[in-house]
Amino acid sequence: MDAKDSNGNILEDGDNVHVIKDLKIKGMSKVLKRGNVIKNIHLTGNPQEVECRIGKSQIVLKTQFLKKA
Repeated sequence: MDAKDSNGNILEDGDNVHVIKDLKIKGMSKVLKRGNVIKNIHLTGNPQEVECRIGKSQIVLKTQFLKKA
């Protein structure tokens, strides 16, 4: 199964994505603002989730809130 972003584009390891909605990250005081670019994502076993690195933290984001850059 392929991981797809909010527009239906297929995501691959190492892609850059934009956040399309302000996201409060569970367990952190940080909020990902709309339009932030996240570089070098990694696919997981679940096609609706991707792993990425924000600062020094490794987090998992839902693909429905991402747009391929």
